[in-house]
Amino acid sequence: MPAAAVIGGTGLESYPGLVVTGERRMTTVFGDPSAPLVFGEIGGHGVVFLSRHGPDHDIAPHRINYRANIRALRDAGVERIFAVAAVGGIAPGLDSSDIVVPHQIVDYTMSRAGTFFDEGRVVHVDMTHPYTPALRERLLRGAEAAGVAVHDGGVYGVTEGPRFETAAEIDRMERDGCTLVGMTAMPEAALARELGMEYAACAVVANPAAGRGAAEITLEEIYANLERGMEGVRRVLAAGLAAGPG
Repeated sequence: MPAAAVIGGTGLESYPGLVVTGERRMTTVFGDPSAPLVFGEIGGHGVVFLSRHGPDHDIAPHRINYRANIRALRDAGVERIFAVAAVGGIAPGLDSSDIVVPHQIVDYTMSRAGTFFDEGRVVHVDMTHPYTPALRERLLRGAEAAGVAVHDGGVYGVTEGPRFETAAEIDRMERDGCTLVGMTAMPEAALARELGMEYAACAVVANPAAGRGAAEITLEEIYANLERGMEGVRRVLAAGLAAGPG
């Protein structure tokens, strides 16, 4: 079974270049994942691909069954997850289509099922480093090998969605230390940690966060920026898969 998975977000509902070897519809005790698991190879390395929002991008961030997604990947033998996400840029110096390998998370979500341990035995997991440092290093080495410029480090503030944030909310997030804003890193990262899976992410800046740009945020702008950024992400992932541990 492939030990690695890629979870694709907005702009990566399918994976161009994935040599598909099979597809499996999964179910778990927490329900069905967002989409069938797609098995294949990237650069000769086995991988499982899962579309976080579904192949038709019809599952809103707050309605994603994160527990089913992570459990289905674990049941399929996955040990490490490369997550891909579209984000808004808060910090100066982040331009649209830039790629960031974040290192920290601030969770502002409110209504999501965020643990596998909500009944019976209470289990606490260490989330000091929400992104597995060794897996982050693989992405950074992959970016260097692929010749793709990335930002090493970022604090991903996770909001409930699906609406975008107000300018005042972004101001608060900046005061909290957030450099990026998105809607899907939690509880995804925490659930992976609960099941002992490595987890790291490539985030593509789709737009300036509210109050940080000169114009209103439009979906046309977002998808155009993501199309440019995702090509680089795929190169980073391919090289990261090849990099191996160490």
